[in-house]
Amino acid sequence: MALTQADIEIINAYRAWIERRAAESGYYGPCERHDRPDGSTLLSRFDAGGRIWLEVGLRPFIPQVRAAIVTDDRWKSEELEEAIESTGDTMNEFLEAGFDEADLDWREPPVEHYRDGGKYFYFATPLELSSLSDLTRDDVRTKTFKMLEGYRIAFGPSLTRSS
Repeated sequence: MALTQADIEIINAYRAWIERRAAESGYYGPCERHDRPDGSTLLSRFDAGGRIWLEVGLRPFIPQVRAAIVTDDRWKSEELEEAIESTGDTMNEFLEAGFDEADLDWREPPVEHYRDGGKYFYFATPLELSSLSDLTRDDVRTKTFKMLEGYRIAFGPSLTRSS
């Protein structure tokens, strides 16, 4: 399934909005895009220091957006796991607390912990969309940014970039 020109414009406007909002907040490092050549996954990755990134991903063919914290360092991944375990919370409860502080009311958000492509270790929360046109809605954009904020806040003590 190919994206239409209208789909591409929606995606570009959404990504520009998220990236601009992150830059304006002052909490995020530089953004780099890491998109799959087939367009199935479009990643806006923000440097959080020490080989850790905060990320907003878009899977346009599903359609779905994801907020995540990611590292390519196994030991950093274990440190992130330990940050959760030290609270005594489940992954869902841990992220829910970060989301609460980011003013996002989402009880027990789904949290997926996995390794992607044999290289990256992820903690990610998906947000299903009914269609790509949802990306034009203010509530979807705001929720996505609050998800990213929730990850930053929850994992803040593990990040080396000053927040």
